[in-house]
Amino acid sequence: MSDTPASTLPADLAGSDDFSLTLLEVALTGFALFRPVYDAAGETITDLAYEYLNPAAQQMLRLPQRPAESFLTRFPKAGPAGIFAFYRDAFLSGQTQREAFNFQHDGLDGFFHLVARRQGALLVVSFLDTHDPLPTAQAEALRQAQAREQAAQAEAEHQRGELNRVFEQASVAIAVYRGPKYIIELANPTVCRLWGRTPEQIIGKGLFEALPEVAGMGYEELLDGVMATGVPHVAYAMEAQHDRNGRRVTVYWDFVYVPMHEADGSIYGAMVVATEATEQVRAGQQLQQLNDELEQRVAARTAETSEALVGAEQQREQLRVQQGLLRQIIGQVPAAIATLNGPEHRYSFFNDQYQQLVAGRAVHGRPVAEMLPEIREQGFLALLDRVYATGRPHSGTETVLLLPGSAAGLTETRYIDFIYQPLFDGQERPQGVLVFIADVTDRVRARKQADTVQAAMLAVVQRQAQQRQDLFQVFEQTPVSIVLLREPDHRIDHFNPAFAELFPPEDWNGPLRGHTLVEVYPRIRLAGLVELLDLVYTTGESQAIIDMPLAKLHPGSPRYVTFAYQAYREEGRIVGVAAFVYDVTDQVLARHQVQALNAELAAVNEEMRTTNVELKATNGRLTRTNADLDTFVYSASHDLKSPITNVEGLLLALREHLPATALDVPLVPRLLGMMDDAVARFQQTLSHLTDVTRLQELPDHSAAETVDLPALVESVRLDMLPELTAAGATLTVDLTTCLMVRFSAKNLRSIVYNLLSNAVKYRDPNRAPAVVLRCHAAAGQVVLAVQDNGLGLSAAQQGELFRMFRRLHGHVPGSGVGLYMVKKMVENAGGTVAVRSQPGVGSTFTVTLPNAG
Repeated sequence: MSDTPASTLPADLAGSDDFSLTLLEVALTGFALFRPVYDAAGETITDLAYEYLNPAAQQMLRLPQRPAESFLTRFPKAGPAGIFAFYRDAFLSGQTQREAFNFQHDGLDGFFHLVARRQGALLVVSFLDTHDPLPTAQAEALRQAQAREQAAQAEAEHQRGELNRVFEQASVAIAVYRGPKYIIELANPTVCRLWGRTPEQIIGKGLFEALPEVAGMGYEELLDGVMATGVPHVAYAMEAQHDRNGRRVTVYWDFVYVPMHEADGSIYGAMVVATEATEQVRAGQQLQQLNDELEQRVAARTAETSEALVGAEQQREQLRVQQGLLRQIIGQVPAAIATLNGPEHRYSFFNDQYQQLVAGRAVHGRPVAEMLPEIREQGFLALLDRVYATGRPHSGTETVLLLPGSAAGLTETRYIDFIYQPLFDGQERPQGVLVFIADVTDRVRARKQADTVQAAMLAVVQRQAQQRQDLFQVFEQTPVSIVLLREPDHRIDHFNPAFAELFPPEDWNGPLRGHTLVEVYPRIRLAGLVELLDLVYTTGESQAIIDMPLAKLHPGSPRYVTFAYQAYREEGRIVGVAAFVYDVTDQVLARHQVQALNAELAAVNEEMRTTNVELKATNGRLTRTNADLDTFVYSASHDLKSPITNVEGLLLALREHLPATALDVPLVPRLLGMMDDAVARFQQTLSHLTDVTRLQELPDHSAAETVDLPALVESVRLDMLPELTAAGATLTVDLTTCLMVRFSAKNLRSIVYNLLSNAVKYRDPNRAPAVVLRCHAAAGQVVLAVQDNGLGLSAAQQGELFRMFRRLHGHVPGSGVGLYMVKKMVENAGGTVAVRSQPGVGSTFTVTLPNAG
């Protein structure tokens, strides 16, 4: 081929033979070779450079063989249309990717079918402009999808702009840190003002480098915990030091640390949203001082009697808890945020706290007056109008807000701190209002209730005597045996009926109260219990005797008891010992039975261990046998490829050298055709054997990934379109609950294709094929079902269905490997496949796949 032009392919493919180059030059399909263009860091593909266009591509795109412009420079709309993303993903995946695009931009107008695959450092693209529009419904669906995507992008940009304005103009402090050194990437004006720094002083620096005064105050540990666990951390009134106006001041913060995630789910940093709570904390400290004075007054009054002292101590502890709750309520700064656009104050953004405050009535794009009509009479709408008209903010503190209550006809009163702050466009004209609301209802109500705390304390002290009497009534009625012993010789001071019933004295007929325990129960010294009582009385440390046979105190008793000894004090000194006795007979007897059963179980486990050793040896032999079989199948499929290729070559040579008269004999072409079919089937069988061997060797060769199931099924449907059309089949797809699936994309496509293809192949000739593909999600699983109205299978055929090379219908071409490979791929991934069928009615194949996503 001396007339073949010199190769103009890039150096990466300069070794291609003349035949390949000629094939590219005469092909009716467009071919393009791209080289990726990376960003400055060399990590992200930002564009594609042309390396070569064959003549068909040059004609379709009206470009030279190697355009100087990059792909996105020449076709800027290819980015929003998704074509550039398709090319980039194909290059990164290394797999063959197919897609169809309706592209009507940048001087082109057509339906392009694209196939792309990576070859070394280049991306090879084959494309065809059909010049024949898709069916009306499909074309309209494609245009609508593109329109929805463009609208979604525009909405996303609008939302991003709204969020940026909220970020810049928000009255709360917001910053974003990256990496283990917490490099400050973003910081809004509010956080810069409260930190006493300019953006130039903090952006790009580590948090504790930019703010050395807060190092060592506990913020490092909180950030490390959020980065390590991925769990947000909320803090109230946390102390910090900041340099403001040339001096260091102590401030307090309410804030939340939220982990920031990469696209793959890994944590790369944290975001902080904070408000300064210094004034609230100082107010709480003043309240604490008043409460301390109140405690001193209560303590002085309750010091008159020892019993009142104990009750007052308990009450002071309750008061401390209440004070802590009050400080928390006062220190909270709720953040209900919304942005309102235009003079009608239409909702453009609101967060969950705002939606919760208004009982879920906020709706994007609707005027606030329409959704919350009650604010007009309360004057809030007039304030919004004034802020929008003047461009000046307005704030209110502890303002009454009346909202409809949960019950019909009732109104709920809330107290709020709020800020209406104007939002400006690029020309400093008001275009909306930022609403920032803190619900301080609890704080206001708590402050009002604080005035009554002192009176309530005095009333509680008066109730202590009654509470003590109530305590003794509970003591009398408890089923646990209790006895109170006083002084070093353990004299019986009080006991309940349960104690008298469990421990009736043997030889004592007088009263128990006032006598020592040894006098009434002489056997107690023999049981060693007196020494424990002495130890508790001397040291104050509690002691216990677990599961003691009661026969030690009452000979012949079959019961078991547990003793617990605890010192009790008056005015800070030990005055006696409280003994608690629990009847644990049922538990002890049950434990004895469990121990006997455990002994039997240990013997059974030993037998199972021996059996497991034998099974392990047997499994080892089976594994070696399977490995030998896999090696044989692979070797056979590999060694047979060369002979069958030789047979194919001999058939070709035979066709070329047979005289024309021989081909006129009717039997000769028929025999040659049968031999060609046999060779093709043999080659297909060898290919299937290779695929089966790979499945056996590498059960996890395809890693799970997030798969767009509707897009994958649509791709399979397009590949099967000629087959569906020829059979007159209808395919119904219902994937509304399974949009994204975690599985190997290649294997999932093979599973779907095999099941749909079989449903069409084995159709009933007496009725039009109808195939239904459904999917539903279960707990951690995805269930795919393919139902047809085809020939159906008997019970015996269903038992043979998934065996390799087993074909149950001879009138349809095939190798009997497809369903075997489907079963193998599903089971390798930990799933199951099942069939339910009836002859003359049809079949339903159900595939259950694990789905971690």
